[in-house]
Amino acid sequence: MEGTTIETGGIGRPVRRKEDKRLVTGSGRYTTDVAIPGQAHMVVVRSTHAHAAIRGIDTASAAASPGVLLVLTAADLAADGINELPSYSNIPGIVDLDLQNSDGSPKKATPHVLFASDRARYVGDPIAAVVAETLPAALDAAERVAVDYAPLPSITATPTLTGKDVPELWPHIPGNVCLDGGFGDAEAVQAAIAGAAHVVNLKSWIQRATGVMLETRAALCDYDADADRLTIYCGCDNSVRFKRDIAHALGIGEERIRAIAGDVGGNYGTRNWTYPEYAITAWAARRLKRAVCWQASRSEAFLSDYHGRDCYADATLALDDDGGFLALKADITSNVGAYTIAFVPLTKTTELLPSVYHFPSARVRGVAVASNTSPTAPYRSAGRPEAMFITERLVDIAARECGFDPIELRRRNLVGTDRMPYRTALGLEYDSGDFPTAMARALEMGDWDGFPARREAAKARGRLRGIGFANYIEITSGFPMERTEITVRPEGGVDVVIGTTSSGQGHETSFAQCVSDWLGVPFEAIRLLTGDTDVVKDGGGSHSARSMRMAGIVMGKASEEIVERGKRIAAQLLEAAPGDIAFAAGRFEISGTDRSLGIFEVAAAAEKGDGLPQDLHGPLGAECQELMQHPGYPYGAQVCEVEVDPDTGAVEVVRYSAVDDVGRAINPMILHGQTHGGMVQGAGQALMENAWYDPADGQMVAGSLLDYALPRAGDFPSFDTDLMEVPTPTNALGVRGGGEGGATPALAVVVNAIVDALSDYGVTHIDMPATPERVWRAMNGGK
Repeated sequence: MEGTTIETGGIGRPVRRKEDKRLVTGSGRYTTDVAIPGQAHMVVVRSTHAHAAIRGIDTASAAASPGVLLVLTAADLAADGINELPSYSNIPGIVDLDLQNSDGSPKKATPHVLFASDRARYVGDPIAAVVAETLPAALDAAERVAVDYAPLPSITATPTLTGKDVPELWPHIPGNVCLDGGFGDAEAVQAAIAGAAHVVNLKSWIQRATGVMLETRAALCDYDADADRLTIYCGCDNSVRFKRDIAHALGIGEERIRAIAGDVGGNYGTRNWTYPEYAITAWAARRLKRAVCWQASRSEAFLSDYHGRDCYADATLALDDDGGFLALKADITSNVGAYTIAFVPLTKTTELLPSVYHFPSARVRGVAVASNTSPTAPYRSAGRPEAMFITERLVDIAARECGFDPIELRRRNLVGTDRMPYRTALGLEYDSGDFPTAMARALEMGDWDGFPARREAAKARGRLRGIGFANYIEITSGFPMERTEITVRPEGGVDVVIGTTSSGQGHETSFAQCVSDWLGVPFEAIRLLTGDTDVVKDGGGSHSARSMRMAGIVMGKASEEIVERGKRIAAQLLEAAPGDIAFAAGRFEISGTDRSLGIFEVAAAAEKGDGLPQDLHGPLGAECQELMQHPGYPYGAQVCEVEVDPDTGAVEVVRYSAVDDVGRAINPMILHGQTHGGMVQGAGQALMENAWYDPADGQMVAGSLLDYALPRAGDFPSFDTDLMEVPTPTNALGVRGGGEGGATPALAVVVNAIVDALSDYGVTHIDMPATPERVWRAMNGGK
């Protein structure tokens, strides 16, 4: 009601997520919830070999099978003018550091083909597609596609990717090395190591993980013959980029494609890319002139989803007599798989290795190598968990080997607030932050000082108890452009069009809280419109914790423009000078009087246009598109305690605390939930997740949920989490970014706790995943 007090969303309030009722009551609309009458079904035929020459493909029997409408292979691509998918491997970073080849040559990217033609390069590589009237008919026909393979030697294990006599995957990529570059001063580092009082080393393989999503990847494409236009339903990160990629692959104009992303059934980076199957689905629909749907089976997802992590580190830390850090050196090998999707994880790992510590010198080399595995791509907090694992493990190893207290060693080398802004030895500039306070809060929450008593109590129960600590920092950058359109509706609503797509982050709530505050309208009045390219003109998508930070900037500027235009309209209606109009709580009033108009009244007047100048006619709205080159730097710390059963090696997480500085918490409740999820995701990789290949034949061994272990709620205690809010000066909201922090230090803090628990057995390091068998073997290999 106009003239009454309006209850806005309130930035900083723990408002319950408005989307949850829809999602938890089965009212969500995921890709496979959409059905088009008469839709056909597609099945993809995949390589059963890790590496093999394709001598021939016989599709005659499949094409003659009952109900089959179409069989496609690489031989059909040229005839229909179908292109490769665009490559994002060579997109430059938005910060100063962008990993390049040290010899000055360009990065080497592979083609991003829809079908393998001359050679299959990993188990699961798409070879053909069968479209039939029903899914059973398509499955049956797919079994009849006969592929004549000539098996070739394969390579999958990351520590062995480089060297002599490795099988070559691509003629234009000698030794399979796509990128070999680095940051830092190699000579200074070598000199520091040579003169150091203490030098410690870590060699560790950070294993491959995969995003096991609620809804496996799927696409549904409908063809409108009258408009010669395709509508594609696909749960993805960025509908606009997705539309452009499909248009490029099909060789048609972007205006002939409409992409719609509804609710997204899990992501963490896995869905952020335009996969070959999506373009094949669209190609089949256009060729058949009817709707075609495809959904990966769970086993297909394990084989063909782009995986995460998978890097090998050889890192060295040099210290002086008192434990002062002198130098950091690291060689990082990133397994990018059979096709180069992005080098982002390697870049992030290398540039962030100094973490929150002061290193006078550092040198990091990063090598990206192709292999006979599914491609890897950015996966939750891409590269940052790997970097924190390497650095925090090095610090713990140094403390244990050189006789330093692990906490005091960290405190001694922490970058203080008096050094902000701080430029690392590798060249990143942290704009602000209070690392010592975050560390102190985490130690207090985790009751570090009370641990000895808990360890003794566990010992009396026959259990080995250990405690771990890890600091972290991450960089939130991602695609640097975002766009919004905000319109105030006379009937009492506000439409917010934004180029991000939520995959569980709570955008409908947190974005509404901001606009509700800025425009003084009811929280419930905000309607978020995303994911439909007929509505969303452009945008950067949701990844790298960019959504709230970048959306906040453009929504804030658009809201300011609406208020300024509203003041001019209100001045006309109230017969006052624009400078005398003030805006607060959703109302425009003449300062010092009781004469005012509500924002929806002003919107109605603008649409009618009666008595208003021509430039004030039309909907009360604004749009804003910004290129934002300043990354955010969230940071924090975690404390974890575990207990180990000495008879079985089973590890139980018994206490877990975390502190995250997100700059400004728009909705603390959502952020706490994201931290909890990230902690489970990171700890899950530390303890059990492993998407691994048999090095002998390149077969994916973790090809189902029987073979790939996922953490469950019962595997963890209640978490103790806290938020710090030291605003960043790089944006008006002060937001650094949230959502990745829980996962970023989790690998390190869990492994640090396990190694501490096993210290009496002479265990100094354990590779992930720390399965019961691996822990038991480590214990029995020591004292």
